[in-house]
Amino acid sequence: MAKLTFSTLSFNEREDCLQVTLLKLFVTKIPKKEVEAIASFKVINAHTINFDYSDEEKISTKFGFLLAKYFEYLTTKLTGNKATYIHRNSGIPLIGNVAFGIVHRGSSIIEIKPTTSCNLDCVYCSIAEGLSSKKNDFVVEEEYLIEEFQKVVDFLGEPVEAHIGVQGEPFLYGDIEKLIEDLQAMESVHTISIDSNGTLLSKDKIDRLVNNTKLQLNLSLDAIDEVAAKKIAGVKNYNVNYVKEMIAYASERLNVIVAPVFTNGYNNEEMEKIIIWIKTLKVQPKLGIQNFLRYKTGRNAAKEISWEEFYTMIKQLEDKHDIKLKLNKEDFNIKSLPGLPKPFYKGEKVNATIVCVDRFPNSVLAVSKGRTISVPNCVFKKDKKIVVEILRDKHNIFTGKVIK
Repeated sequence: MAKLTFSTLSFNEREDCLQVTLLKLFVTKIPKKEVEAIASFKVINAHTINFDYSDEEKISTKFGFLLAKYFEYLTTKLTGNKATYIHRNSGIPLIGNVAFGIVHRGSSIIEIKPTTSCNLDCVYCSIAEGLSSKKNDFVVEEEYLIEEFQKVVDFLGEPVEAHIGVQGEPFLYGDIEKLIEDLQAMESVHTISIDSNGTLLSKDKIDRLVNNTKLQLNLSLDAIDEVAAKKIAGVKNYNVNYVKEMIAYASERLNVIVAPVFTNGYNNEEMEKIIIWIKTLKVQPKLGIQNFLRYKTGRNAAKEISWEEFYTMIKQLEDKHDIKLKLNKEDFNIKSLPGLPKPFYKGEKVNATIVCVDRFPNSVLAVSKGRTISVPNCVFKKDKKIVVEILRDKHNIFTGKVIK
């Protein structure tokens, strides 16, 4: 009997297929007849399959090939959107794309992006992520992410902040607690910051996070009024009172920053309510109000106000409530550091290989010299060789166009 156990996969045997769930959020289905072609099998618990065959190594190899085949059809449970699993053997580097992997923008902050997708539909979202999104999703193997992150840290040679700032909600990532724990263990990491909408937190989860002394939770709270909060979150089941409860509980145990986004026409009266509520808490978290900005890829449900208007409003609220609201680099110990080496530059023509679809329709990811390149207006054909002219190279985030 060959027994295969997986920590990141769970299994559900259906009448005609084996349903495989990756990291709790991503799912694919393998026809049962193809699994049985390996050997008779039985799911004995959520993470373990027994095969009626004595050679476990052979079974593991064959089942691995089957998983790889059907991971090509991986989808996200929340939306049904196509998803791509990026792991050490995927041939997809973790530097080059703004949506996943590792982004370094020339400071002591390194952005870590293990997944995409979100359980809300916020009106101000700069990349229009959420339940209504039709974009392709990415999810990255935790061990691969940590290995590549360590290489970046070693290159920089300075203590850094690891910022888990995903295109979506990071607590949807099935290995998020392991990722935080592994970052906590790194001597070269002085802070682990994470942006979250707070809806997936629980008191038990917060209690488990307490041992991560470097952790800083940046939690969204955009309104106190329930109607306004639901409207901004874009979902009817958003529970602002639950989020407030999690903020209050976490603030007594962790380093917490509450980060509302001032969105003109949606929460003009709510900033003052948030300040008043924050000041009632037993342990008062930092409060940093952000200004809504319009982006090409965003929902852009509101009009921007000028920075002059915004800072005037902030100063008035600070004076009235005797509270600091304007946070700057000095508050977070941010330093400028040299950027990572670029293997190619804007205007250069590069030989590349298509590896997967990119986030947006009719776009692909290509790989060259250890970087990914986003290529819009390109038909996906896996492993096809193309020549790309680099249109963007800032911060090692690459975009190009096919020229051959």
